Amino acid sequence: MTYVSLIVAFVAAILLTPLVKRFAFRIGAVDAPNYRKVHARIMPRLGGLAIYLAFMIGILLLKFVTNFQSDYLYAILIAATIIVITGVIDDMREISAKAKLVGQIAAACIVVFVGGIQIENINLPFGGELEFGWLGIPFTIVWIVGITNAINLIDGLDGLAAGVSTIALITLAVMAMIMGNGIVIAMGAILAAATIGFLFFNFHPAKIFMGDTGALFLGFMISVLALLGFKNVTVISFVIPVIMLGVPISDTFFAIVRRRRSGKKWSDPDKSHLHHRLLDLGFSHRQTVLIIYAMAAMFGLAAVIFSMAKVWGAILLIAVILVAIELLVEIIGLAGKNYKPLINFVKMFNK
Repeated sequence: MTYVSLIVAFVAAILLTPLVKRFAFRIGAVDAPNYRKVHARIMPRLGGLAIYLAFMIGILLLKFVTNFQSDYLYAILIAATIIVITGVIDDMREISAKAKLVGQIAAACIVVFVGGIQIENINLPFGGELEFGWLGIPFTIVWIVGITNAINLIDGLDGLAAGVSTIALITLAVMAMIMGNGIVIAMGAILAAATIGFLFFNFHPAKIFMGDTGALFLGFMISVLALLGFKNVTVISFVIPVIMLGVPISDTFFAIVRRRRSGKKWSDPDKSHLHHRLLDLGFSHRQTVLIIYAMAAMFGLAAVIFSMAKVWGAILLIAVILVAIELLVEIIGLAGKNYKPLINFVKMFNK
């Protein structure tokens, strides 16, 4: 029945997206071009609503036909609905960052306090256990809010956030199969199917944007599913979702570094994200999206390999990934054109 739910979610997204597109124009949920945007005409931006509705249809079909049981399901769906409402309001009226943050924190609190989902402890690789105690609550909330916004920040090109999210969701579902986690398999796979259906209208040249409705919803769901898949495990396993989400996390981290170095607030928008830098290097819109897809897929593959590696092998893999990210950041200027500590360090020894 899971496969039927996947097909239903996929078809529902294809059927619902044109309806949502017309609805977006009717209520004024559109995205006008400006100096930070790469599109040149007014675009509807409520596409995430189609993803959300298709996902809900698929998951509720699975729930009521197969009596799919989970202690977390309703808390997650209620919290996701709050996130979607926040996104819809923002796509219509462009509310402040603080107002969006309130909605995200409210959704995260429902997951933690109603769903009982939080990181409680981590088993250390060389023995012992790290107990979070009450700090597990704020740590979990920060994780959810951080990943939710990370997906939102990469939503700058046609099909980019939807494609990267799909790759992350497929990776989550594969990891869940390895670990035997039924709820993550079902929810991750159904959401991936709905997002792929939406991509038919969102890949370049896009007919509709997912907007904050979609970016916040996908980011929120990925953050929560990652928690369900990897809470109360070893510290090495806890790094898996961080690797898996390497593209949005690294882009967000270096955006903060870049803005702090230039004296701006961490939340100030700019035009120097990963996709902007690749476009500046001469890659086309479609090429840039496909390059970032490839990066996301490599991170996903690295996460799977990481999960099967021994402790020292995992540590070596982390080191290689960090060096590779740093080199890429310095070469393309993701943290600023003058930010090249590693390259300068290598040059110093080659003199």
